[in-house]
Amino acid sequence: MLLFNVRFLLAGILMLVYAHLFAKNKLPKKGDWKQLLIFGLLNTTVYLGLYIIALKQVSAGIGSLAPATNPLMIGILSALWTGRRVKAVQWVSIALGMAGVIIATYPLLQNSTATVQGLALMLLSMLCYSAGVIYFAETKWQLPSIVINGWQVFIGGIVLLPFTFLMHHPSAVNHFDSRFWGAEGWLIIPVSIISVQLWLYLLKVDAVRASLWLFLCPVFGFVYAAILLSEPITAYTVVGTLFVIIGLYLGQRKQPAKKME
Repeated sequence: MLLFNVRFLLAGILMLVYAHLFAKNKLPKKGDWKQLLIFGLLNTTVYLGLYIIALKQVSAGIGSLAPATNPLMIGILSALWTGRRVKAVQWVSIALGMAGVIIATYPLLQNSTATVQGLALMLLSMLCYSAGVIYFAETKWQLPSIVINGWQVFIGGIVLLPFTFLMHHPSAVNHFDSRFWGAEGWLIIPVSIISVQLWLYLLKVDAVRASLWLFLCPVFGFVYAAILLSEPITAYTVVGTLFVIIGLYLGQRKQPAKKME
């Protein structure tokens, strides 16, 4: 909780300083605050708050698989929320992506353990994130994306702060050393600022198609584990990655326009 709270608050401050002092963007108006609060709660506070709590009761294998459920949830919520028909090729792409992630994580799942409460919290966490994606895509924002991202992550961090203090164990000792700040630097600059800015852009183009890229999260997790932790790349990883790439290709390619009769 502390790791994430520091990340949210510092990332928000950095983006807001840039947006309002250097880029000279105006502050949100009265009607914008409600939108920013809802998005911040769904996308930051509830989603990551529940995910952090769930990781205490769910093994890493299941935790790495959870984000792969988001494209399916986003597709279903998009159809229910907006009435938009999700194309058949996109359902096929979602199915291939989920199959690929399950295959790649199969060795991890063999020894995985989880409580019912942990699974329920993780499922609710993914559902909140998916709802946040659709909410952002369907809202008519009057603010630049850097302002939206800065305020939503800052507000999300502020709301999460009381829970961080409440759940802190008195015997726990925090070490604010180079490893802590190195991790924070990675979470703040490449993740919360650069990646989320790109993500928000993609969501405005097409939320369902954008969600398919989430299947790459577990795949990159395996790559990082191999490079940083010398964990082996197995046949399951290779086959699962191929499924994900094929699914992404099908979901992202432009469909030929129908000829007029």
